Amino acid sequence: MSSSRIPPEKLEKIKKSLITIVGERNLSDQEFDKISYSKDTWPLRMMEVKRGVLEPFPDVIAWPESVEQISKIIKLSNTEKIPVVPYGGGAGVTGGTVPIYGGIIIDLKKLDKLLEIDEKSGTVTVQAGVIGQDLEYELNKRGYTFPHQPASMYCSSVGGFVACRSAGTLSSKYGRVEDMVVSLEAVLPTGEIIRTRKVPKSSVGPNLNQILIGSEGTMGIITEITFKIMTIPEERRFKGYLFPTIHNGLEAVQKLYRRNVVPCIIRLYDEVDAMLNLGMTKIPRKHCFLITAFEGQRELVDVEERLAGKICEEEGGKDLGSGDAEKWWNKRFDMYYPNPAYVRMHTLADTIDTGATYDKLEDLYLNVKKAVEKGGKVQAMAHFSHFYPEGGSIYMIFALTEPDDIRAEEIYKNCWDQGMKAAVETGGTMSHHHSIGLLKSKYLKTELGSSYEVLRKLKKSLDPNNIMNPGKLGL
Repeated sequence: MSSSRIPPEKLEKIKKSLITIVGERNLSDQEFDKISYSKDTWPLRMMEVKRGVLEPFPDVIAWPESVEQISKIIKLSNTEKIPVVPYGGGAGVTGGTVPIYGGIIIDLKKLDKLLEIDEKSGTVTVQAGVIGQDLEYELNKRGYTFPHQPASMYCSSVGGFVACRSAGTLSSKYGRVEDMVVSLEAVLPTGEIIRTRKVPKSSVGPNLNQILIGSEGTMGIITEITFKIMTIPEERRFKGYLFPTIHNGLEAVQKLYRRNVVPCIIRLYDEVDAMLNLGMTKIPRKHCFLITAFEGQRELVDVEERLAGKICEEEGGKDLGSGDAEKWWNKRFDMYYPNPAYVRMHTLADTIDTGATYDKLEDLYLNVKKAVEKGGKVQAMAHFSHFYPEGGSIYMIFALTEPDDIRAEEIYKNCWDQGMKAAVETGGTMSHHHSIGLLKSKYLKTELGSSYEVLRKLKKSLDPNNIMNPGKLGL
């Protein structure tokens, strides 16, 4: 089985150099390791692997144990002009860690230490390889929580959260991961180690954290993060509401924000998604289901829940109690871990995660759904999974069953092409929180317009030899 992109003589030299950096036990070029690191959880790539298309492979996988070792690997890679792909939990869904040019996979899982809990400042400093749920367990033991809880938190790393600019289920109140980052340590593409300062706010030029947040390993490797944390809320309370239309549900959400009544969770499901993913068999046609949750001090939760109920009633919302909403919360990881529901023979499913301001949000839902379903072989359903004062995001899930893999791939790619076109033309974003990777790279220039050149020049300046995760993020 051929895999190497590096000539054999050069590869042997590089392996010897890597062994001096990380040790023999922290390096592999075994076939089974190469297969494991040839994919993430991008549905199209997983389908390819199922049918035996295993390449592209990395040339070698390294498991460094310190930031200094990573720096040395990057300097070696620059000298030899070898691609490097940072790897966290491998839970990405856009091909962001697929080693399309071979090279070195740097798996960060051995950078797995919780370094400091600063109770006075309300922060935690942690290495990038820590799995999200492991961090949460450790914080919970001390009475704290990290209010960033994506569906993949059992199998994705905190470095991955930051590198892919992820959003968690509590984002409607606490924001996305970039709102929780206080400071970073990272290795730049030429090997320099940088650290930003742990301060609450600063006016010392542009925020350098933001160059690395969302950069998907193309601008450097994030190795350590200081996050905001909070005490575990005294109370968390759920409530579900049935609305006659998506329009009524969205109006209710807008009113919540306008009146400064902000749930920690707001999720609005169309009828199909409510039936299939929540198991709600009695949703009337064209109706939608809203999940809300409030948390904090009990007295405040009482007030916010009562005010939210009045707002929902104004828009025709019917109080269905807490049962279905709590059921969703308790089973929210089941689709993703440990057995992803979307991995089925002859079935290909994916999610277009888009978003827009409220003036465009309902049209965005209708237009993307229509575009994806055009042709009749695909069924789409959606929920609005993250909301903010100015707008929200849509999780448009589409699925197709097709025994011919080549034909399935054609339909799948057409869904993405048409969905992305509809999203951009409606005024939405092509990615709210699933990042870009390989899947969405070709659409990047369309959304960024003239600012794409700024991104390209920044990449060239930081990474003159283009070794850092080349081909991703449209670069």
